[in-house]
Amino acid sequence: MDPYIIGLLGIAGMLAMIFLQVPIGVAMGISGVLTFSVIRGSLPAALTLFGTETVSKVSSSELSIIPLFLLMGAFATVGGLSGDLYRIANSLMGHVRGGLAMATIGGCAGFGAVCGSSIATATTMARVAIPEMLDRNYSERLATGSVAAGGTLGMLIPPSIIFVLYAVLAEQFVKTLFVAALVPAILAVALHILAITIVVRRNPAEGPAGARSQWRDTLSAFREGWAALLLMVCVTGGIYGGIFSVNESAAVGAFMAFLIALLRGRLDMRRFWVALRDTASTTSMIYLMVIGASIFTYAVTVSGLPEMMVEGIRDTGLPGIWIVLLLMVMYLILGAIFDTISSMVITMPFVFPLILEYGYDPIWWGVIMVMVIEIGMITPPIGMNVFVIKAMMPNTKIGTIYSGVTPFIIADIIRLGIIIALPAVSLFLVDYFHLPR
Repeated sequence: MDPYIIGLLGIAGMLAMIFLQVPIGVAMGISGVLTFSVIRGSLPAALTLFGTETVSKVSSSELSIIPLFLLMGAFATVGGLSGDLYRIANSLMGHVRGGLAMATIGGCAGFGAVCGSSIATATTMARVAIPEMLDRNYSERLATGSVAAGGTLGMLIPPSIIFVLYAVLAEQFVKTLFVAALVPAILAVALHILAITIVVRRNPAEGPAGARSQWRDTLSAFREGWAALLLMVCVTGGIYGGIFSVNESAAVGAFMAFLIALLRGRLDMRRFWVALRDTASTTSMIYLMVIGASIFTYAVTVSGLPEMMVEGIRDTGLPGIWIVLLLMVMYLILGAIFDTISSMVITMPFVFPLILEYGYDPIWWGVIMVMVIEIGMITPPIGMNVFVIKAMMPNTKIGTIYSGVTPFIIADIIRLGIIIALPAVSLFLVDYFHLPR
């Protein structure tokens, strides 16, 4: 049988298993082994992939960052750092129209820098911010929409777990990706705040202005939140200042978050073991997915299917920008259906060679891909973050949340257009600091 056909059957089998609720990592691993065994005609040789790829990924120093960042996020949540960051942002912006929603975006950005997960950011900030906004007569639409949209910043603002995974799968440098994401992340926060400004200007009742915080209240918010700010500065400043490597920064951040939660008296044995259990569970899921993706990628590459696809698309004569736009649509759909990691690992064997063939920078593409998947997390008809908010606000109609995220989707599409049209926006810091890529 033609290897191309075997590769296509392997993909079909993987998708069928996913449809039957088989975990994505397991489905990719099984499909990869079976595909390789049929192509090579040897099942024992194919089974060795389970051993070689598992050892390769488990021993990867870059993947070791993931459990440390996850543990940092777990301890930060226990320590109440999300509330601290929200109160600081609220003391600075709560007195303007839509100020609490703007503070929510700022809080999400800050917590995303110590958490690195979109869903965790949305879940945590929903508990803190939505009740505050509703108590101050904010509309449900703006309250829920700002939290759902702000939660997506968790995957874009470094340090981000999905950037670490992309670096491993695409063989790129993690620090280079973190630096490339800085300006797009700042732009994302600015455009989200601009979207809120436009919403409340058109209808002031959506987000009425609160009382201006006294300087004593602002000072108190900073005094109570100094630990959260210190953690952010140490983790991000240590990476960008060259004080720590990314691995060392993750370890320092996890230890600092542990100390903060412990010294605040919020970390008892039960919460400690829950944090470890949740970290271990999520880490296992990610490693399983990466190992399965690695096996699947190897098998599909052996089949020659990616090369055939690249040649077929190149023969159409379509310019590169059209290919990028088509991929954008694909990732929007995938982001609305799958979680971020799944969307990336399933498509990497086919999309990454295509991007390289058309001469696009893999660092720039990594930022673009994360941004698009991020938009998909709040895009109808599914949108993972929207369903997270709905689960936490059962009395709120799903249509209300979708209506609330619409201005932010528009802002995100504008940001995406800027980064596509002007790649230097995400790459000039990389070039300025002469980072490897």
